[in-house]
Amino acid sequence: MQKLILQLIRPYRGTLVIIFIAMLVETVMSLAAPWPLKIVIDNVAGNHKLPVWLRDVLGPWLNTENKLHLALLAGVATVVIAVIGALASYIDNYFTESAGQYVAHDLRIRVFHHLQRLSLGYYNSQKISTLLSIITTDVQTIQGFASSSTLDIFVDMLTILSMLVLMFWLNWDFTLIALAVTPVLLLFVSRFKRAVKKATRQVRNQQAEIVSVVQQGLESMQVIKAFDGQKSQEEQLTAVSQATVDAALAARRVKSLLSPMVAITVALCTAIVLWRGSLLILTGAMTVGALTVYLSYLSKFFKPVKDLATTTNAIAQAAVGVERIRTILDTDEIIPERPNAIEPRNIKGEIVFNHVAFQYSENTPILTDVSFHIKPGELVGIVGPTGSGKSTVVSLIPRFYDATGGKIFIDGHDVRDYKLHPLRDQIGYVLQDTVLFRGTILDNIAFGRPSATRAEIVEAARLANAAEFIDLMPNGYETMVGERGLTLSGGQRQRIGIARVLVRNSPILLLDEPTAALDTESERLVIDALERLMKGRTVITIAHRLTTIRDADQIIVISGGVVAEHGTHDELLRLNGIYAGLHRAQFEADTVHNQ
Repeated sequence: MQKLILQLIRPYRGTLVIIFIAMLVETVMSLAAPWPLKIVIDNVAGNHKLPVWLRDVLGPWLNTENKLHLALLAGVATVVIAVIGALASYIDNYFTESAGQYVAHDLRIRVFHHLQRLSLGYYNSQKISTLLSIITTDVQTIQGFASSSTLDIFVDMLTILSMLVLMFWLNWDFTLIALAVTPVLLLFVSRFKRAVKKATRQVRNQQAEIVSVVQQGLESMQVIKAFDGQKSQEEQLTAVSQATVDAALAARRVKSLLSPMVAITVALCTAIVLWRGSLLILTGAMTVGALTVYLSYLSKFFKPVKDLATTTNAIAQAAVGVERIRTILDTDEIIPERPNAIEPRNIKGEIVFNHVAFQYSENTPILTDVSFHIKPGELVGIVGPTGSGKSTVVSLIPRFYDATGGKIFIDGHDVRDYKLHPLRDQIGYVLQDTVLFRGTILDNIAFGRPSATRAEIVEAARLANAAEFIDLMPNGYETMVGERGLTLSGGQRQRIGIARVLVRNSPILLLDEPTAALDTESERLVIDALERLMKGRTVITIAHRLTTIRDADQIIVISGGVVAEHGTHDELLRLNGIYAGLHRAQFEADTVHNQ
């Protein structure tokens, strides 16, 4: 935990020095605050003389024998101490908040950057709600700790030591009373820390569940309404929310013990000091002002002790946050890039799979021995039964995952020899359901190549048959797209997706049946756009509708983790194997549907 916190605050060392100095000034002013009152009680209202050293210091400026002058001195000192303390407090709070916000900002970016570098396999086993909770709630917790608690600990320790010195100077046996109670309080705090940490971890987990339920409900609102499932969703959220409340109340019960414990301890110490101090005053061994100062210090002595205990609570909460963030930052499921990786230039689109194997987890092989050769500019269809690994084959080419066996070559080079991001720049991807981002249509097309000019974007939209509906919109290319593009039809989203790939102008194109969910008219427009897109490119398409790959240069049938069949449409029909069976089943289904 300490290592992560230090890494986060290191860039703001200058700011932390300012905060630290301001805190020191606050501490000194806090220690000085009771002394003007002592002067009034002992030297103005009483008949005690100022110490000789203080009279020597004030002599040139002030008549120390004049009680009104001493009262004026006490009043001015009170105001000066308050003003300096207030100014230091302002500087402390201002720069603490500034440092905290930047620490949180840096940590969010660091976590999100790491998440984007992880392979897709990581997301297959993670709940998005948990990741969202970590990036928001846990980062916020660490922000508070990194910005103030780390310095508070040091300043509180310094305050305690300074007060002990002054308290020993005022009356050593009184101070022993406070010291005798402190270890008991600190022992309670150490046990308190473990309980808070456990309770905080439970609260964080339950908060992540709330995010999960709400996210699922909002993303699936159409389905929920269609099946009248609002009540069920509300009941689910109620159950999770109540569990969060229960966990939070359990944590609060633990935390609530601290203040009463400190209050009782302070009261006991104060009672003993009052009794003992009264005896000393009556015997003339102590002044009323000295007792007043001592009581003030005694009260303030336990405040930093209490603050340390509260900081212990902050440490426990931050420790849970760091644990959860570390689960992300320590994950090494990153697609590696070799130190001597090369830049892919002038890619022609030749693709070779050489005995490729892949598994998402141990003992669960998806591909065992896949080999094929695709020439530049060929149209290749990949078919096979559900779950045979068709999408996995396509995902290995841009290295969304790395093969666990064998090699994949593009233009004669192992894909792992290429620089990762430039490699992906050479590959266009059209999914079955194009995902659009919140923003304008122009932004969504430019997502394929952010440096594209407006003219290039408009031309790509025209070639994708998207210009016809974009031009009819009130704001044209500046029209805002809703979350995930739900304000557009499926056909419109697909054509924007095709425009996105067109503006990228990649030599390799991967298609995951982009017309499967479209109506006849939308399918015609999308196919027309795809035909323009595929010209001069190496195209691999995952085909569910076999009619879309009748004219493919070759068709690869994946089954049982291997290439079960390979050839053209006519060759595979004559073979009368898996492909022929899939073709017959689809033909019969289409016949029944048309009837």
